[in-house]
Amino acid sequence: MAEPITCITIRTMHTITTPSGEVSVAVDGGDSSGGTIVLAHGAGAGMNHEFMQEFARGLAELDLTVFRFNFLYTEQSRKAPDRQPLLEETYRSVVEALRPEAVAPLVLGGKSMGGRIASHIAAGGTACDGLVFLGYPLHPPGRPDRIRDAHLADVGVPMLFVEGTRDPFCPLDTLEEVRGRLGPSDLVVIDDGDHSFKVRKSSGRSTREALLDAINAVATWVSKLS
Repeated sequence: MAEPITCITIRTMHTITTPSGEVSVAVDGGDSSGGTIVLAHGAGAGMNHEFMQEFARGLAELDLTVFRFNFLYTEQSRKAPDRQPLLEETYRSVVEALRPEAVAPLVLGGKSMGGRIASHIAAGGTACDGLVFLGYPLHPPGRPDRIRDAHLADVGVPMLFVEGTRDPFCPLDTLEEVRGRLGPSDLVVIDDGDHSFKVRKSSGRSTREALLDAINAVATWVSKLS
């Protein structure tokens, strides 16, 4: 059985000034680090959502430094996500501001929308060593005609997809078709997991255990980029 996550003290919290406003950043992890992950939140929750905190602190326990941040709309307490150009501008600004503090390998990613925006800026030329997608939103539920994969072919770094078998945003058969057209990518499947890796009691394990499986898989993958 997976061990419980030990609480890691947030090393620092500060703000970063982007061209369109300030956003908050939290740093999880100690002075020693086996790599750096910039982790963006999903559309419906900010950097302090339970999922984001647990994932970041779990990675910090495994010797990674995690920077998590708010997009502008979350920072300004607005519900509707910013338009994509502004989301990308914010993510790029955060990465460039944090780059001097980052220990290689530098990985970008995030939960759902946050991971998708990371992939767009990487495809657009933002330098990094890899991308991690925690529930990639390949298309809206039931709308395979609105697939969001065209830009992924322009990503020139390894990619890790962490996906639940019950995620309506990313059916695994569709993802496999997409991955077949891409460069280097890996897939970690969370059995019975939904879009946030929540599992049912009938799965025989807890959501915490499923989350820990995902955390361990990400840390192992990042270690191979070194």
